[in-house]
Amino acid sequence: MSEIRNYTMNFGPQHPAAHGVLRLVLEMDGEVIQKADPHIGLLHRGTEKLAESKPYNQSIGYMDRLDYVSMMCNEHAYVMAIENLLGVTVPERAQYIRVMFDEITRILNHLMWLGAHALDIGAMTVFLLAFKEREELMDVYEAVSGTRMHATYYRPGGVHRDLPESMPRYQASKWRSQKEADRGNASRGGTMLDFIGAFAERFPKCVDDYETLLTDNRIWKQRTVNIGVVTPERALQLGFTGPMLRGSGLAWDLRKKQPYEVYERMDFDIPVGVNGDCYDRYLVRIEELRQSTRIVRQCVEWLKTHPGPVMVAERKVRPPRREEMKEDMESLIHHFKFFTEGFCVPEGETYAAVEAPKGELGVYLVSDGANKPYRLKVRAPGFVHLSALDEMVRGHMLADVVAVIGTQDIVFGEVDR
Repeated sequence: MSEIRNYTMNFGPQHPAAHGVLRLVLEMDGEVIQKADPHIGLLHRGTEKLAESKPYNQSIGYMDRLDYVSMMCNEHAYVMAIENLLGVTVPERAQYIRVMFDEITRILNHLMWLGAHALDIGAMTVFLLAFKEREELMDVYEAVSGTRMHATYYRPGGVHRDLPESMPRYQASKWRSQKEADRGNASRGGTMLDFIGAFAERFPKCVDDYETLLTDNRIWKQRTVNIGVVTPERALQLGFTGPMLRGSGLAWDLRKKQPYEVYERMDFDIPVGVNGDCYDRYLVRIEELRQSTRIVRQCVEWLKTHPGPVMVAERKVRPPRREEMKEDMESLIHHFKFFTEGFCVPEGETYAAVEAPKGELGVYLVSDGANKPYRLKVRAPGFVHLSALDEMVRGHMLADVVAVIGTQDIVFGEVDR
């Protein structure tokens, strides 16, 4: 009989559950994982280096493409770092708009995670239901910024523009009957805030539907309970943040511990797990969907009654209004210089962090007084979580690798940068 020995196996990058471009080299004893070695860098685009050769206001679009499932949260950390160095105060209305869109982005991210994670483990229906609701929020992104994903909506000093007065409406065509169009337009008659408010009212019922399908599902629990267990002490040592840390039982959330924008005025709870396994992290993210909806509702109520500016008055960091630009020569020159050369940021260094859907997303920025960063470093939560993959899958079966990759909510835009 030939000797029994471990064999090596490639998991990804073409595997559908590898979530993009992960190449995982697995050392296996039968079907049990002895060692997992993640090979990353297949999506490396040199974002941090590219930012050094571009004016500050031209790199906002690069941030969208880091964690390309939670776009505006990446922008938020970057513009906050610039604002720290500039010393500008963002108008109150812009702060509320940012908080609202951060939470809309969190819902978008968690719906994507829920659909993909469930699909990887074998539940098809949740994927379709999650994407149905996601489409509504994508319309909000598109209405406010002109694009469904890479919004470039946050700007140093505020946001690009105020919320629109109306939502885009469906029209009858050869693919969509008038009846279907009318059904789709039922909640689109008012302003964007009315539309978001209506979404926030009905979304908790959708979350109940997801839970009906998964939470007490026997197969789901068999695939997630006691898989990828991380103790609270080990989670801290590994540098976990976000749902990965809270799933292990530590109530650490930057929105509560180091509040930014107007989070200290918001009424919401931090869900915390008990066992630190895939099932607990699932429950934490599901509850975060509910809490984010609560925050969105509070922002909508405030924004409806408090009009005001959404950008600082400081002319150095904002372009002139289009009406001025078309009538005034100085404004036209200012506009041209602003978008080609940008603005100079005072010398110094800063670190700005936000509670992104995946964990703490931080931007370390060094300025030498020029119009472009001297150094930019992004602290991506996914990178830290992926480094713990080996420890989380050792001793588990091959099929459990898929569950652990899913529970980490990995996106390679931010891992490889």
